[in-house]
Amino acid sequence: MHETDMTKALIVTIRNWYYSQPEQPKIEKIHLVVGQFTCVEPVSLQFAFEVQTRNTFLEGVELVIRDIPLIAFCHRCQQEYKPEIGLQYSCPDCNSPMEDIKSGRELKIDRIEYSSRTAPTHN
Repeated sequence: MHETDMTKALIVTIRNWYYSQPEQPKIEKIHLVVGQFTCVEPVSLQFAFEVQTRNTFLEGVELVIRDIPLIAFCHRCQQEYKPEIGLQYSCPDCNSPMEDIKSGRELKIDRIEYSSRTAPTHN
């Protein structure tokens, strides 16, 4: 379950940003972009986030995850296609192996929603 380690890294990143602000804002939502080819399970990521943020400045913050589909490009056919993860990665028309991934590997913070209210103090 690599979602646990990813969540730890996410919390550290947010914490560094949070404490660098002149006044700590009340964080409402964290929007993530997660590609399907990262093999991250959104439900597991949500669970890990909820557990690891208890009694912290992020407790109760909503984690919003936007899935990005796996899309590859076949240079032989000059077209994009959607590989079936775990089943079929080659081009459906010519069977060329998947070489050029256009999307699906993303794993990043898209944006943070916060209000100007100062957050309650947590460790």
